[in-house]
Amino acid sequence: MTSRTLPFTKGHGTENDFVLVPDPDGALSLGPGEVAWIADRRAGVGGDGVIRVVPTAAADEPAVREQAGEAAWFMDYRNADGSVAEMCGNGTRVFAAYLRREGLETGSDFAIATRAGTKRVQVRTTEAGEAAYAVDLGPWRLSVPEVAAADGSDALVKVDDHEAVPGLSLDLGNPHTVVMLPAGRELAELDLTRAPLVQPVPPEGTNVEFVQLLGPGHVRMRVHERGVGETRSCGTGAAAAALATRWWAGARGTGDVWRVDVPGGTVWVRPLPGDRVELSGPARLVADGTLVLPDHA
Repeated sequence: MTSRTLPFTKGHGTENDFVLVPDPDGALSLGPGEVAWIADRRAGVGGDGVIRVVPTAAADEPAVREQAGEAAWFMDYRNADGSVAEMCGNGTRVFAAYLRREGLETGSDFAIATRAGTKRVQVRTTEAGEAAYAVDLGPWRLSVPEVAAADGSDALVKVDDHEAVPGLSLDLGNPHTVVMLPAGRELAELDLTRAPLVQPVPPEGTNVEFVQLLGPGHVRMRVHERGVGETRSCGTGAAAAALATRWWAGARGTGDVWRVDVPGGTVWVRPLPGDRVELSGPARLVADGTLVLPDHA
């Protein structure tokens, strides 16, 4: 394999960090090994994932190309281990910030294409005068509604050497299992260096969110992401945490806003009509550079 030189941008959303690689001609091919090398925090640039910035019309997948009429740019997202993922909530905000900075999108309301469908982005201004990005993540659903309705959960999750606890599975375009920590368990004490054991085993894997309720409309969480490990934040995971907590409380309406604290900061979740959900929060672009892919990647 011949060494290649690629420009890149490093960014993060509440410290969930990504390496963005521009591909304006749709000609760049990155294999799983190359993606894993780029995301490696010692050998490569380092990140929770890699995002190829490519015109939607040039995407490899037909289902993505069909979104070209709505969204000019496709967020080709890969997990840190090189596996392909449907999308990433925090990544959509970082992707949107990149498009704006590069002049690829100039408005305050635009769409981006993902493997989980088209996502609408609104750029808002905080009280501090900084840009915040609100993303309509699209529809969500309980993964096994008939079991959840009967039992209040549909999975058992085991972490550390503690007894397994109930979890609720949600689909937000990617899979999540949310656990409300029982009394006496603390988020800080969880060992998330290994993936939690989830039963039944999800066929496509799952992100696992561990949640503590801090007050009305306010939760704290930690997350183990499939294909990555523990991350400082997970956007769709934050939405799943808020939605699961609301569901357990019996709330079914829209319009309320939930604060979700993660190790990397705070994001906001708002249920929308039609069983959709909005995620909002900051995005930062922190570095630009050039990387040289090694011959063995």
